Amino acid sequence: QVQLVESGGGLVQAGGSLSLSCAAVGNALSVNTMGWFRQAPGKQRGLVATIATDGSTNYADSVKGRFNISRNNALKTVYLQSHSLKPEDTAVYYCYVRGRLVAERYETTFWGRGTQVTVSS
Repeated sequence: QVQLVESGGGLVQAGGSLSLSCAAVGNALSVNTMGWFRQAPGKQRGLVATIATDGSTNYADSVKGRFNISRNNALKTVYLQSHSLKPEDTAVYYCYVRGRLVAERYETTFWGRGTQVTVSS
């Protein structure tokens, strides 16, 4: 059984900062890529940022230079620090983990339940 436990999010004024974290809970899980996606009302879920086990990162163009993703492999936790937030960053942010259960042969994608981030103008 694997759970993604998200924390952070909330309401912040434009120009402010916010931090999110997500822990993958499950001893039988080998974690590969971790990251964050977001979905605004009326829009499709899209990439925010991902980070591989070696620390290499990938960011959406819209957040480059403002957001920073990091991870703690021992804790199976991924973090997202967001700065200079804009109203258009308002969305539900979903934790993403790509990993393999010990008993399984192939990787699976796991999603968190989502946490709301609202940026007021």
